Amino acid sequence: MKLKISTLPDEKPVKISVEMPAAVHRDLLTYIELIASQSGQEAVDPGRLVAAMVKSFMGGDRTFLKLKGRASGPPLKK
Repeated sequence: MKLKISTLPDEKPVKISVEMPAAVHRDLLTYIELIASQSGQEAVDPGRLVAAMVKSFMGGDRTFLKLKGRASGPPLKK
């Protein structure tokens, strides 16, 4: 079986702080271990995985992409 996120890009980060339930954090650590074992990469900081997950989520949200496209285009008429 293949994970939805199989590798993490090495990009310049922007630091933010978030709070999450401990169970979600444990699952992130497990996901990171699975990525490392399947890809041969070293385990990374959970923040990098969160960023990849958010990017994947937003990239699959058709409404967000549609509205984002409108926002970056000409101004909407009132």
